[in-house]
Amino acid sequence: MRMRAAVLEEFARPLVVQEVELADPGPGEVLVRLVACGVCHTDMYTASGVDPSGYAPTVLGHEGAGVVERCGEGVRLVGEGDHVVTLFSPQCGECVHCVSPLTNLCLAIREQQNLGYLPDGTTRLSRGGEPVRHFMGTSTFAEYTVMPEIALARIDREAPLDRACLFACGLSTGLGAAMKTAAVREGSTCVVFGAGMVGLGAVAGARLRGAERIVCVDMSGERLELARGQGATETMIGGEDAVQRILEMTDGFGADYTFEATGNVAVMRQAVEAARMGWGLCTVCGVAGRGEMLEVIPRLLITGRRVCGSSFGGLKGREDVPALVSRYLEGQIDVDPFISHRISLDEVNRGFELMEAQDGIRSVIEL
Repeated sequence: MRMRAAVLEEFARPLVVQEVELADPGPGEVLVRLVACGVCHTDMYTASGVDPSGYAPTVLGHEGAGVVERCGEGVRLVGEGDHVVTLFSPQCGECVHCVSPLTNLCLAIREQQNLGYLPDGTTRLSRGGEPVRHFMGTSTFAEYTVMPEIALARIDREAPLDRACLFACGLSTGLGAAMKTAAVREGSTCVVFGAGMVGLGAVAGARLRGAERIVCVDMSGERLELARGQGATETMIGGEDAVQRILEMTDGFGADYTFEATGNVAVMRQAVEAARMGWGLCTVCGVAGRGEMLEVIPRLLITGRRVCGSSFGGLKGREDVPALVSRYLEGQIDVDPFISHRISLDEVNRGFELMEAQDGIRSVIEL
């Protein structure tokens, strides 16, 4: 079938919205009609050419939600008409990682997905007879996509898809970092560095876990107001003295849990240094630039602080994303404040411009 999609033709150049060919789903694959898609920092990161693993041409986009149109041979996890959220972090349920409670990093299709291919090593996207690669196994800046069934989370049909799409990446990453990776304890003190989508999700996750104090740190007063709406009890404008101010707020000890959601290695270091002596846990969610290093004073670790990373919030997508969407429907997670702009597919590059200008939290493409 022919469809419209936003193609990354060259790095550091605007995406080109054009017609491409999408082949039918193969065995274990599903055709999804996309309804909404968030414009995420990872898409812009790849489009800029900074990502060392990036490639072109490719159809970008990974924060999508839509409706199953057709299923390939042997598909059993979803059916036609199901509402789904796309998962760049799949869950096969069978590999050594999927059967372990210690990680969410499924190994089933990882190698081919990282190269821009579906599990069989080919693409369903083409243009003029030449293949166009998939992005993060999803390619949701398009009217339709073909994906492996293990990379789709079936959700409640009552959930509006323009909200549900945010659970495909940023919001779930933040929520999961607090709720699953760190498993914040009730009554604890948390500090979240960064009030973008991931940071605000971490604030909400800490609230849902029963944290007593949630301090959000950011350079934007407007974003800090959004953090209060998600459950932050205190806010702070960031700066070089942020760690000292946090120590003063916590009787010199630091926070039980800190979360870094900026991708800035200097802020990552602050998040480590602001963690409590004895048992403080720093969870790093942000993606640093190529070649950047995080410097940590070993004494901080010897005196009990721990540092961990969190990919997609440690969530096993097919199980955990539908549960989070249900909590949204129950009124426990307020998604509406995250949607700052609604744009068309033709305006995808404007979505990048708004993100670069830090204008709002999320632009959602309505398809």
